[in-house]
Amino acid sequence: MDIPGLVEVTTYEELREVVPPPLGAAVDKERKELHPLDRDWLAASPFVLMATSAADGTCDVSPKGDPAGFTLVLDDTTIAIPDRAGNRRVDGFENIISNPHVGLIYFLPGRTDTLRINGRARIVKDAPFFDQMIVKGNRPQLALLVEIEEVYHHCSKAFLRSKLWKPESWDVDAAPSRAKISQALERKDASLAELEKYYGKEYEEKIYEVKY
Repeated sequence: MDIPGLVEVTTYEELREVVPPPLGAAVDKERKELHPLDRDWLAASPFVLMATSAADGTCDVSPKGDPAGFTLVLDDTTIAIPDRAGNRRVDGFENIISNPHVGLIYFLPGRTDTLRINGRARIVKDAPFFDQMIVKGNRPQLALLVEIEEVYHHCSKAFLRSKLWKPESWDVDAAPSRAKISQALERKDASLAELEKYYGKEYEEKIYEVKY
């Protein structure tokens, strides 16, 4: 795309002309193992974003969520994340098969800081710890085993700028409903009434009944 006046940054040196090297604290906070405070965070977090990239460079970011503490800490350098059945795309898992590197950002609702973990992942279809991942009778059929290479806490600036957790800034009707989006882009043969029912109360009640 040709954009008049666009000035692109194409080298590391050009980038560092704009953004100076990080200060000591930003560099020194990187660790290779979980600290007890990291374990506390994982025990309280109900949500993570998982970033992956295939061998050809194509990328994906997938949300993973369960009751707080859903990520199991197996030791100071290994965690396990259950996978729940969804739309069967498994884009992130397909990426991991060709490129095992993953980036994880763990959220705590209401908190403006986050925990970041980068590492190498393996997809597993059974292990003794699967029994610890059962929620409402649902035992996951897959899990992600992550060997930690880098862990650190991230500051609040993005959340403060976006006012993400400020209810007074929320407008849930600013974009079309999930049912309207689905009808327009995904399920064009379904009626809006059918989709509103599908994505209604029963949708939440049945999320742990779904199998691949």
